Amino acid sequence: MGLQLEVSLILFHVGVVGACTVSVVQPGYLEVDYTSETVTMECTFSTTGCSSKQPSSLWFRCGTHQPEALCLDGCRNKADKFTVQETLDQNRVSLTVNRVSPNDSAIYICGIAFPHEPAPRAKQTGNGTTLVVRERLLSREVHHLLIVLLALFSVYITGVCVIVIVLFKSKSNSPRGKETKDNSQKKSARRIFQEIAQELYHKRYVETSQQPERDGTYENRRALP
Repeated sequence: MGLQLEVSLILFHVGVVGACTVSVVQPGYLEVDYTSETVTMECTFSTTGCSSKQPSSLWFRCGTHQPEALCLDGCRNKADKFTVQETLDQNRVSLTVNRVSPNDSAIYICGIAFPHEPAPRAKQTGNGTTLVVRERLLSREVHHLLIVLLALFSVYITGVCVIVIVLFKSKSNSPRGKETKDNSQKKSARRIFQEIAQELYHKRYVETSQQPERDGTYENRRALP
């Protein structure tokens, strides 16, 4: 125990144990309509082993050009393009973009630093918030209207299909349909009758053709002595 305590004290004085460590968290993605007047990005942080002095905050953004540092003078005036609000006792800072335009789409990074702390982790940044400014986003009313129109269209298609099926069945049950069925039945009965008549005619013809032969045989027998 005594050896571990001595090692801990040595490491503490060196700056390994008890060194100031800052952790920064910010939302990863934010999407807005360009008609929005302002958009605010939040940044929270936590500290471990740091002094009681208030840290410094810094915002910068990365777009298509080189990284740009924002609000070096504080940006406290709402007339500025950017406005920074610090609530350091609650470990929270925020950046507000005023007069939003599509050119404001970029990655906004929040940084927290304890300038007087020698530890390397006393100065940290978040992973950045990707701000996307769209030309126009569909409002909730328009979204609901599209859903209603789609539902009405589905009902319309279903109704048309039902009407077509009903008309087809009614057409098959109509007098013309029945006449067609009767005619087909009559044709089949007529065909059967013709076959029977042909068979009877054939039998009658065979009997008639055999009758003279029998009569000639009988007369010949009578003529014999």
